[in-house]
Amino acid sequence: MKTPTVSVMLKNIQALFEGETGVPLAAGTRAQLESLLNDAIKNTVGLAREDQFSAREVTVLLTDLRGFTAISEEHTAPVLLEVLNHYLVKMSEIAVNHGGTIDKFMGDAIMVLFGAPFAHADDVYRAVHCAVDMQLAVCELNKQHRAKGLPELNMGIGINTGEVMAGLLGSDLYAEYTVIGDEVNLASRIEAYSLRGQVLISESTRRRVADRVTLSDPMDVYVKGKKDQINLFEVLAIPGEGKEVPRQEIRKSPRVETNMPFEFHRVEDKIVMPEVHKGTILDLSYNGVLAAVDIDLPPQSDIKLSLNFTLAGTTATDVYARALRHFERGGRRMTCIEFTSVNVQSSMNIRHFVQLLIQGGVTK
Repeated sequence: MKTPTVSVMLKNIQALFEGETGVPLAAGTRAQLESLLNDAIKNTVGLAREDQFSAREVTVLLTDLRGFTAISEEHTAPVLLEVLNHYLVKMSEIAVNHGGTIDKFMGDAIMVLFGAPFAHADDVYRAVHCAVDMQLAVCELNKQHRAKGLPELNMGIGINTGEVMAGLLGSDLYAEYTVIGDEVNLASRIEAYSLRGQVLISESTRRRVADRVTLSDPMDVYVKGKKDQINLFEVLAIPGEGKEVPRQEIRKSPRVETNMPFEFHRVEDKIVMPEVHKGTILDLSYNGVLAAVDIDLPPQSDIKLSLNFTLAGTTATDVYARALRHFERGGRRMTCIEFTSVNVQSSMNIRHFVQLLIQGGVTK
């Protein structure tokens, strides 16, 4: 099997990008990518010509834009073209400059490999540094977008390190170097947990960079396909580079859309009122919900909820909460509700259900 040339690689990238996004790749963007690919190949020994996959340690970096579907619905094709091409070029440039290899574009997501097909002694650190630079670059892009009246972008990133099967896949007409395996799937799961402006890494990645980066305390999450919960860590800064990750979100919990009925009682003077009220949870996190309810709940109203996660086979009872604000949407009474007191088991069940939804483990 022949090693794909720059022209073939560009053709593949263009087909993937246009096929997934529906937006043409600008001529200027193609020229910039061609330059980046030429430089990357010129500065390496060359791609190993392997007809079969081989096992090797790789760090997988996955990025995904948050809320891009809504942006696509609200803006014209020329606007999307300008925004996506700027974003694509900048992220590709950062990845290549850090020694990464762009594996594929998946809609508005990008998968970058470190350690395949070219390996460096510090590939894991390169991947984390790349992710931080990507988040910093998105902030700079957004400044430009605000000045031009273009939509702002928000991105989440997940990183995992482990052994994968790597090699060339395809034919002389279409070939690509790619990686497959459980560690790739885990990187995707981690990325799904990342909030806007956040970089999350696995335990295996943490072990290799802990002495060079500032990390959050571990967060336990359920990952589809894993028997036990795993630890994830948020990258906060790279002190040696003088860089901090510009978090774009004050939320500390993932949030998922759902359409789940629930019941609640008003609480007055610490007494639970007997009348049962009904509502529908439209947005669920570890710490609260956005719900459509059947009565007006003034701000600071106390309530007691009962949540039935039928599809997960669990419940959350004796959940006490407070209504923070209310508004109308589409003729419905909407209320933002914050949990104030939740027993340990109910808290675990809420977290588990949210994590199932994030990974598509149950039907929303």
